[in-house]
Order: sequence, then structure tokens, then C-alpha cells
Amino acid sequence: MPSFLTRVYHPDGVRTQRVEAPDAQAVAGVLGVLPQHVLAVTELGAAGLAGPGTQAGAQGLRRPRLFSGQGSKRFPLQLFSQELAVLLDAGIALLEALNTLREKESHETVRLALDGVIQAVEQGQPLSAAMRQQPQAFDELVCAIVAANERTGQLSAALAQHSRYLAWVESLRAKLMAACVYPVMLLGVGSAVILFLLFYVLPRFAGILDGLGNDLPWASRALIQFGQNAGAHPGLALGGIAALCLAALALWRHPALRQALQASLWTLPGLGPRLRVLALARLYRSLAMLLASGVPVLASLRIVQDVVAAPWRPAVAAAAAQVERGERLSEALEAQDLATPVARRMVRVGERSGEVAAMLERAAAFHDEEAQRLTELLTRAINPALMLIMGILIGGIVVLMYLPIFQLVEQVQ
Repeated sequence: MPSFLTRVYHPDGVRTQRVEAPDAQAVAGVLGVLPQHVLAVTELGAAGLAGPGTQAGAQGLRRPRLFSGQGSKRFPLQLFSQELAVLLDAGIALLEALNTLREKESHETVRLALDGVIQAVEQGQPLSAAMRQQPQAFDELVCAIVAANERTGQLSAALAQHSRYLAWVESLRAKLMAACVYPVMLLGVGSAVILFLLFYVLPRFAGILDGLGNDLPWASRALIQFGQNAGAHPGLALGGIAALCLAALALWRHPALRQALQASLWTLPGLGPRLRVLALARLYRSLAMLLASGVPVLASLRIVQDVVAAPWRPAVAAAAAQVERGERLSEALEAQDLATPVARRMVRVGERSGEVAAMLERAAAFHDEEAQRLTELLTRAINPALMLIMGILIGGIVVLMYLPIFQLVEQVQ
């Protein structure tokens, strides 16, 4: 009997398990779950690896990645949640609302994703199962929220809350990006000035000052030598700089190195603690949204594991394991350093009053001010530091170019 690797939705989260069944269509019956809860099926070869196998109809493990290629559009999940909530609130039926959103959409890849959702709903599948069949457009967070609310009649309210959450995330990202605009412009302009000095001005100075020989300071001699080489072979010098830039870009695109560099940001004094608070605020908001939708604590922790920043994912997984052993959420968060003093006390109050979701939301709101403080840190500390570095580099080049002239004037006098 063939073996299959499956991803199955359970009330406490999505599980990956191996099962033996006559064919892919019989997997749901063997597992004893509804067919729409089987998210993916891949046949395993003799060595236990995914072989050529079969895919279970619309529930195959690998589907087209509509939003990952060049020229493609990212699925507007925040706008989708907001507009669908408005249509449902207006009394429009779910299928009619989905068709309305599909008709107004002009981008082909987005329409294909909505077509897949509409087709699954027309076949009688719940909206959450239909959305899970389009993982390139809908993440597990929104799928879990929809699954918890589609039978209670609170789907529109849950979608509206999810839209507000995504708007908050986008606002936070926009604030950080705006704070980085000036440093990036400063680096760009400063680098352009340095290249102009090295490749245009310096070669002309090098021909004039070459006759001074060893009487020059070693730094000036090295700079003049660079100017002579750059003037004689400008294409080679520019190509070398371009190669260095491409090498740096290739290293940045390397996943392991990029993760290591990103993780190092969390250890920087001043910046690291603020990034930690922002990451925890997003964790609290995600948990609050899931718990308010009726998702159990353990399933919520497993879902948000992919939402939080990469350095904190092992801690969230460990907290989920503690909750699975019967410990309280506040104890698990505190043990894994996932609770600020404010959040720790609020969660404890929420556990006593039964309002954990509301208290997590308040804890996240309390820490929203940290985004403004991080922006101020970038403005007050990083920008002056970059200006100082650029000033030293440009001023140093100018001084080293004019130092031989001063020395020549002294000799003439």
C-alpha cells in the first residue's frame, strides 16, 4: 500500500504526518477527517522521499506560486479582508461577495487566486478550506481566523479586525522605511562624491604631484598611486568596484548570511531592545486576534510562530510546548523571555478575568509608542553618525590631495 505525506488541519494547528492509503483520495477517510481539512498530499517513494507521486486534485502540495516571480503582484490581503468584511456587513452572500471582488480586480494573478477560492466555495467547501488551497495568497493566520468565525456568524467582524491588524503592520513598516530614507540618500550622495574625487579629480592631481616622489606622506603617495592607476585604466577600476558591489549583493542574498546579519541587529545597544519590543507587540496583536476569534491558545502559538521575527520563532515554539504540557500562557511567555513587564502583568490579569485577548491587545497598544522611539533613534543617532563618517572620508581625501601642495609651497618659500 503506498505511503503519503500529508498536511492536515486540526483544531490545535496544522500537522504534517505520514499515512498509508490505497490512493490520494482515500487519505481523508483513513485519517478520519473531513476532505477539506486535508491541505496537501504527496506520495512518498520507497526511500521515504517525495517521488513523482500524485497530487490530490485541488489539494495538491505544490501549487503555482502566483506572487513570487518578477512582474507579479503581491496579493492585496489587507484590502481583500476589508472589502469582503464590508460586503458581508451589507448583507451580500459570501459567494456573491467573492464574485464581486473578482470582477473588480484587473490584475490577472490576483484574479486567478480568487477564481480558485470561488471554485472551491461553489463545490461546497468552507471559505477557510478554499483559502488554504491558495497558500501563495492567504497565510495560515487569516485562514485560522476565518475557520474559527465562519460558523458563528462573526466572519465580517473577524475580517475587519484582520484588516486593521494588517494596516497596523503596514503602518509600522512605513514608519521604519521613512526613517531609513535619509540615511540611504546620505550614503548615496556621499558615495557619489567620493567616486567623483577618486576617478575624476584625483587622476589630474596625480600627474601634477608625481614629481615630488618620496617626499610625500605615505597616505598621499598611496592616494596618488591609486589616482594614476584609475586614470590609466578607468574601466578596470570601475569594473573592480562594480564587482565588489555585486559580490556584496550576492552575499546579502545568501539566506544564512542574511539571517545572521539580521539577527545581529537584535544585539546592538539601543537598537536591539527597541526591535525586540516591536516584535513582541506584533506577537501580542497576533495572539489577541486569534484568541478573540476563538482559536485555542496552543493552536494560536503554533500559527503565530511564522508571523514573528525569525530570532524569536524558537522561543514561540518552546512556549507552545510549555502550554501543551499544561502551563499557563503567562508562565510560558515569561519563561521564554517573550513577555515585557507590562505584558506579563496584563496577561496574568487576563487569565484571572478570562480576558486574555483583550489584555494582549492592550499590551500591544502600550508598546506602539516604541515605533516612534525607534524612528527618533534613527534620526538622532544614526543620521549624525553617517554624516560624520562621510565627512571624515571626503575630508580625508581632500586633505591628502592638498597636503602635497602645501608641502610644495613650503619648499618654494
